[in-house]
Amino acid sequence: MKLNLVPARTGILWVKLGMRTFFKQPLALAGLFFMFMAVMTVASQIPYIGFALAMTLLPAATLGLMVATREAIDGRFPMPMVLLAAFRAGRQQARAMLLLGALYAVGFLGAMALSYLVDGGNFARVYLGGATPSREMMLEGDFQAAMWVFIGLHLPLSLMFWHAPALVHWHALPPIKSLFFSLVACLRNFWAYAVFALMWLATLLLLVAAITTLGALLGNPGLAVDLLFPALLLLASMFFTSLYFTFRDSFQPPPQAPL
Repeated sequence: MKLNLVPARTGILWVKLGMRTFFKQPLALAGLFFMFMAVMTVASQIPYIGFALAMTLLPAATLGLMVATREAIDGRFPMPMVLLAAFRAGRQQARAMLLLGALYAVGFLGAMALSYLVDGGNFARVYLGGATPSREMMLEGDFQAAMWVFIGLHLPLSLMFWHAPALVHWHALPPIKSLFFSLVACLRNFWAYAVFALMWLATLLLLVAAITTLGALLGNPGLAVDLLFPALLLLASMFFTSLYFTFRDSFQPPPQAPL
């Protein structure tokens, strides 16, 4: 396995490829993303262990969307079973993916627990959907400190897991090595990933502005509210489609890469 170094403008290409591939199979890729969201939501509702279980399944589910993207690139219609690709590649890789998921759950919950210590759990409850934020709460120093503690811890965690599921699946790396090489790839290609993130942020802001403006021009603000949620879900599915290209261009492929 060899790391590829790519120029900053590649970040723009990743966004374009993600959108272009999504529109090759929009129904399949959007449907798989909704299934992905449904699985995460249902898993998180299980008493006591739900959220930890959802975080454990997240790397495997993300890999499933990457496999779906690869099938769409090859002109195939991705079927729902691709979401189980991590568990259909053999027992050894399934155990490795579950271990990877457990490590992510521990890291995420650890970051959330540290933020809880800062402000007594206000940020954690808002982030996890258990409370509605008020303006006064969000302006509190402790709330903002907890938010930045979580962001500061979750950012390196995200970089470590960015490519890890794909490296476990397509390069058969052990979980710990996959975390290391994922972090190295993100840091060595920092500007490409920065451009990638900024492009998606700009796309998000343009989408929200366009829908809000449309509602205002039609004199129907409620229309903007009705359109915004499904539009954001479609944009999120395009984002997940683009993740495969960040992996493909960051590492040379193995001789025979399985689906």
